Amino acid sequence: MQSSSAQNTVQSFTEVRRVKRGWLWEPLFATEEQITPNPVYIGQVKSDLDKQDGKLKYNLTGEGAGSFFVINEDNGTIYAIQKLDREKKPFYILRAHAINRSTQHPVEPALEFIIRVRDVNDNEPQFLGGPYVATVPEMSPEGTSVTQVTATDADDPSYGNSARLLYSLIQGQPYFSVEPKTGVIRMASHMDRETKDQYLVIIQAKDMVGQPGALSATATVTINLSDINDNPPKFQHRLYYMSVSEEAPVGTTVGKVFAEDSDTGDNAAMDYFIEADSSDAFSIITNNETQEGIVLLKKRVDYESQRRHSIEVKAVNRYIDERFLKEGPFEDTTIVKINVKDADEPPVFTLENYVMEIAEGAESGSLVGVVTARDPDDDNSPIRYSIVRSTLLKRLFSINEHNGAIITTEPLDREIASWHNITVTATETRNPEKISEANVYVQVLDVNDNAPEFPKHYETFVCENAVSGQLIQSISAVDRDDSAGGHHFNFSLAQEDANSSYFTVKDNQDNTAGIFTGKSGFRRQEQFFFYLPILIQDNGTPPLTSTNTLTVTVCDCDTEVNTFYCRYGAFMYSLGLSTEALVAALACILIFLVFFLAILTIRQQQKKKPPFSEKMEEFRENIVSYDDEGGGEEDTEAFDISALRTRTVVRMHKPRKKVASEIHSLYRQSLQVGPDSAIFRQFISEKLEEANTDPSVPPYDSLQTYAFEGTGSLAGSLSSLGSTTSDMDQSYDYLADWGPHFKQLAGMYASHRTVGD
Repeated sequence: MQSSSAQNTVQSFTEVRRVKRGWLWEPLFATEEQITPNPVYIGQVKSDLDKQDGKLKYNLTGEGAGSFFVINEDNGTIYAIQKLDREKKPFYILRAHAINRSTQHPVEPALEFIIRVRDVNDNEPQFLGGPYVATVPEMSPEGTSVTQVTATDADDPSYGNSARLLYSLIQGQPYFSVEPKTGVIRMASHMDRETKDQYLVIIQAKDMVGQPGALSATATVTINLSDINDNPPKFQHRLYYMSVSEEAPVGTTVGKVFAEDSDTGDNAAMDYFIEADSSDAFSIITNNETQEGIVLLKKRVDYESQRRHSIEVKAVNRYIDERFLKEGPFEDTTIVKINVKDADEPPVFTLENYVMEIAEGAESGSLVGVVTARDPDDDNSPIRYSIVRSTLLKRLFSINEHNGAIITTEPLDREIASWHNITVTATETRNPEKISEANVYVQVLDVNDNAPEFPKHYETFVCENAVSGQLIQSISAVDRDDSAGGHHFNFSLAQEDANSSYFTVKDNQDNTAGIFTGKSGFRRQEQFFFYLPILIQDNGTPPLTSTNTLTVTVCDCDTEVNTFYCRYGAFMYSLGLSTEALVAALACILIFLVFFLAILTIRQQQKKKPPFSEKMEEFRENIVSYDDEGGGEEDTEAFDISALRTRTVVRMHKPRKKVASEIHSLYRQSLQVGPDSAIFRQFISEKLEEANTDPSVPPYDSLQTYAFEGTGSLAGSLSSLGSTTSDMDQSYDYLADWGPHFKQLAGMYASHRTVGD
């Protein structure tokens, strides 16, 4: 047997297997998309052990065996029985087996082989990257790359021309072109965005290099032209007319101009400038949203001075592309003529602000200054002046309404206010609505009218053991007047001072002075206070002098002064008390306070009740005493039995009846019923309910009075509450029939009747 084997390399199959015994076979191919009623011959495999005697049979296993491919078991011929698709599976790996028919065992190892599916042009190109949108600047030079489109073909690129594509332009000439092999779209001419800003280009891709029978596909590419600054601004009009009133305030909008620019975005942004304005009365700003130029009033205009103004306005592109500078300047100019409208203007002051001066203390009616205003209109209306806004200034100043002279109404004091701000108005007499204002600043000039004085109250102390020449106080001075060259004060002790031998004043020539002791040793018992008159003179014109008293307190100390102790001693000295007297007074006050607090404490304790006093009051028996004689048995209203109750009973379910009337009523009923009567039981139940439901009754045993008499006794009722007759009208003879127990009673009533007769 031949010992050789080979394998055809197809794409990923590169391995070659060798065995001792081999097979005879050739590379196998199957064409895709073949549709026939009979199996399609692919090829043949044969074992070198096959003697053509029918002892061997062939079997096929592997990918597609039995479904796509079959083998003739007698001679090893392979057939395709199904349509193949290379795009789904480009090759199949199968195994051929040579089997002994008698033993059913392989006579040699299986042969592994490949059937490659041969490609046909059955797939058209496809553009997978769509939709395609590209942008290119306008006016780009020819050959500028715009974008690239790429198509794919599912056919085999390594076999034939089925997957080789060729690009062409179906729509888009003469503005664009496409490279046939790469699909790169390029500019073919200069295009202006302002003419057309969007183009639709159709690209076709054909396989088989465009040969007849090739398959094709198309893609649409949207190409937008982006803007560049290739257009200058242009004014809509070469001449603009505007008008403004002469009374219009500064900042008033006079009018608007507009220059068109065909570009967009920043390329259309522009700035406006005023090239020529002889009066310099106008300015212009740019509205960045509307790209308009807004002409504003820069300063007031006057109809009487100039009635017409002419300005030249220029519009310039903000961002300029240097590539197009050769096309010309990217700007434009126009003329704006502005007419000033006449108006009745308010008076005009010769100055906006006046500054005047007057010396302080000037007598009332002194002239401060004069303000002047005029009517700018041709009719030259008379002017009336007045001071406004401040009643205080009206009191200090007045103005002549005809000539504007300002005078004082009372002397001014610079130390109170060194400046006064006045608002003066000028009003046309013919049209009072036309009013103007001006500020007048009045400075009050200083004169030396305030003498110097101490800046504060000095507390000066000296020890009893002080030695002569000891510094006990440094003093200074202040002056409310203003000095151009600075203040300079002179200090001295008044000549008539009786204490001049005790103290001296040394002027330091720097607006301060020192107080020194003139002797050694001081005694508080002899003199507690010393009063030093200090003379202070300023350098004004004329100079002013003042006398300021310095109080020196003598302290019980050696060298260092205890300020608190000295103040305390001074206070006691002013009260005329010694330390011992003050201590005694304080001790008395303290004792009095302690005694007073003790009395208050005792009274408070006496006022407090024992904690169980109220309950003890309720526990103990209440005895009601009264000194009143009744009217006998006939008096049924003399006593109110409800008074025997210790607390007033509050009934929740019904109002409390009067005891007298209740007893009287129940007695009437008791004569007719027995002890077992329902009325008796109702009475007992009501009484018991009242006792149980009364919130004021304490929870302990108490005497409950029912005041009810029954009829169970044969003797009848002994009560006289219900009697309507007197003792004189009754007979008591029946008492003798009651037995020996009532003998004494019968005798009493029998003797009573005899006495009555």
